[in-house]
Amino acid sequence: MYDQAQQLRDRLMAKQQPPRAKTIAVISGKGGVGKSNFALNFALALAKRQQRVLVFDLDIGMGNIDILTGSSAKYNLTDLFKSGLSMKDLFTHGPEALTYIAGGSGLSDFFELDDERFEYFLSQFDQIAKAYDYIIFDMGAGISQNSLSFILAAEEAILITTHEPTSMTDAYAILKHIYRMEKGIKIYTVINRANSQQAGRVAMERLQKVVQQFLTRKLYPMGILPDDQQVMKAVARQVPFLLHNQHSPASKAVQHITDQYLEDKLDITRPPATSFVTKLKRLVTER
Repeated sequence: MYDQAQQLRDRLMAKQQPPRAKTIAVISGKGGVGKSNFALNFALALAKRQQRVLVFDLDIGMGNIDILTGSSAKYNLTDLFKSGLSMKDLFTHGPEALTYIAGGSGLSDFFELDDERFEYFLSQFDQIAKAYDYIIFDMGAGISQNSLSFILAAEEAILITTHEPTSMTDAYAILKHIYRMEKGIKIYTVINRANSQQAGRVAMERLQKVVQQFLTRKLYPMGILPDDQQVMKAVARQVPFLLHNQHSPASKAVQHITDQYLEDKLDITRPPATSFVTKLKRLVTER
């Protein structure tokens, strides 16, 4: 009886709370597979569909979002503590009403915050989370103990890989590490730069089978992006490929993936969401 009453109170409290952004960590087992490019263009596709999106560039020292958008952010995440700014002061406004927070060369120090600065980050994040539908973390390639906390605290993760053997091996390695820490996490998979849809499907099925057999977990296929010369042209011009040519094969694939995602056609059952801030605080405390 008490449990039922408590559940009812929890539901009522949830209704009274303003909605918060869904957090998504975009990850890869190795560099050079197009992780940041996917994170940016997926975010843009969401924004084009009237979703409020914020991207955190957490790829240490790379500044990929700046490069891919041809922008130069005034501030990056480390300035939140150096200059006593609010998180809103760090915003750089990109195309299609997209907002992002740039990474920085000192970002490695960000993952080693003292208690005071960590609490300040959490309070600032909690405030801005109410203003967005999606917050996307562009994580660094591979995994570290510090970045792992952000991945596990996010509601969802999207793994980017290619069908090349080394990329598939590294993708499996990062999945093994994540599942060892959090068995219940739901991870989508995108095969990027596929030579053909058939090659992409074979790679996706192979990875799913290995994960099911050896890790006893289920991967959730999100889609396949073709190898597309328009992507390289867009990168050279420092324009997101979705804006460079919205009719190119890669752009069409990203838009299809986004439509599926928003329409919830993907085979995934989401547990009740726990606050990113609450989860991150617990994970960092337990380290």
